[in-house]
Amino acid sequence: MTILLSIGLAALFIGIAVLMLGVKVFFVKGGKFPTGHAHDNAELKRRGIGCHHDL
Repeated sequence: MTILLSIGLAALFIGIAVLMLGVKVFFVKGGKFPTGHAHDNAELKRRGIGCHHDL
């Protein structure tokens, strides 16, 4: 019984986390997830760090 309760609680926390991460995407018109690529980050460009796609 405690295993089922802990699995349900973990699923609830994961669902809340996904919802909170997607607030901008779901509720802002034109919202999108931020990119994770190095070539889109100005600070990494300034330091000379590039993306493997740019090679």
